[in-house]
Amino acid sequence: MEKVNCFQCKHFFVTWDQKSPRGCRAYGFKSNQLPSAVVLKTSGHPCYQFAQKPGKK
Repeated sequence: MEKVNCFQCKHFFVTWDQKSPRGCRAYGFKSNQLPSAVVLKTSGHPCYQFAQKPGKK
């Protein structure tokens, strides 16, 4: 299983909330962990919403 790097995903964003500094627009949540880790832990599946940021390889 390939690890998903949220920092390279177009849905990832950083929030001003100190308790939940990372978020995912595709799934619509904020967390203190990387969204891909939360998705894997919750569903048991890797993130299926990952979309590479434009200009990144």
